[in-house]
Amino acid sequence: MRNPLSKTVVEIQPSGIRKFFDIVSEMKDAISLGVGEPDFDTPWHIREEGIYSLERGKTFYTSNSGLKELRMEICNYLDRTQGLKYDYNDEVLITVGGSEAIDLAIRAMIDPGDEVLIPQPSYVSYVPCVALVYGKPVIIELQEKNQFRLTKEELLEKITDKTKILVMPFPNNPTGAIMERKDLEEIAKVCVEKDIFVISDEIYGALTYNDEPHVSIATMPGMKERTILINGFSKAYAMTGWRLGYTAGPSEIMKQMTKIHQFAIMCAPTSSQYAAIEALKNGDKDVEVMRESYNQRRRFLLKAFEEMNLECFEPFGAFYMFPSIKRFGMTSDEFANRLLQEEKVAVVPGTAFGDCGEGFLRISYAYSIDNLKEAVGRLKKFIERLDAK
Repeated sequence: MRNPLSKTVVEIQPSGIRKFFDIVSEMKDAISLGVGEPDFDTPWHIREEGIYSLERGKTFYTSNSGLKELRMEICNYLDRTQGLKYDYNDEVLITVGGSEAIDLAIRAMIDPGDEVLIPQPSYVSYVPCVALVYGKPVIIELQEKNQFRLTKEELLEKITDKTKILVMPFPNNPTGAIMERKDLEEIAKVCVEKDIFVISDEIYGALTYNDEPHVSIATMPGMKERTILINGFSKAYAMTGWRLGYTAGPSEIMKQMTKIHQFAIMCAPTSSQYAAIEALKNGDKDVEVMRESYNQRRRFLLKAFEEMNLECFEPFGAFYMFPSIKRFGMTSDEFANRLLQEEKVAVVPGTAFGDCGEGFLRISYAYSIDNLKEAVGRLKKFIERLDAK
């Protein structure tokens, strides 16, 4: 019998995040700090709008691009938060989570052999999405000494005549790194000079903790016309299961992304779209409450890591810490597996986000402070045993 499977798909490795999630789900009394999912319920007024849409019988397909009202609210949101002006008619597309938007952008823009620059450590989907369209992922290894920010020098070193897209995964999963305006200005100048398009994954844009709010690279001179901005509702509004994201960008690119979306998906879930309208209209206070809680947890973990001599740079975005475990002489996978088996605490090895994540762990603080305190206590005991040897 002929092999029914695609060689390209078979060679793609499963997500390293889900591996530990699946183990924890079967382990009694285990605490997971591994999955990037808010522990908050979706705010009630947002849930209520989704429920009300069902009660009104709003259960039909929307247009392929999504509800007009939602696209208009997204344009309003991007204008008031970033000063970016988009046309809801042909520059905005509603997707099934931000992940679909990433896939659509890469499929719409990449031909076989085109190169896509991917800073790592970063979200697990970028490399597989490029591989699936026979593009060439080119990894830029971010450095802890630079707080895992992308520098102009690192970017220039990797650009070739085949480079077409730069992925900008900031605020970053898994490191929590951010790019400030001064950082983006340098990257933008290179992109304009070298004629490179940018996929800017800003799913954590509302969750930053320093004095300067998140800045989109699309706001830099010459960048709006070459940036595909991706965002969604999962993280900021605690709407992971609603599976709703969006993308905004040049109309000629959005047109092709919508075509793929049309054939593969048809449209994003209708009730989720109605809920998202409410989130954008009246959800700012909810986001701020959750952001403040995450910041409290972030500070708690930083202090706890310092007390147990666990080296970790201070992250200012998303809800992840990326501590170094290099001093223990174990791989990230070995450390995470032993911690899980001996103390029943699940974290994600840094290598799940690229080879340069070796020697680090991703620890999510999208969990209650009580869970974090218990997990930190167990982690401290584990480290004390390692240090005693």
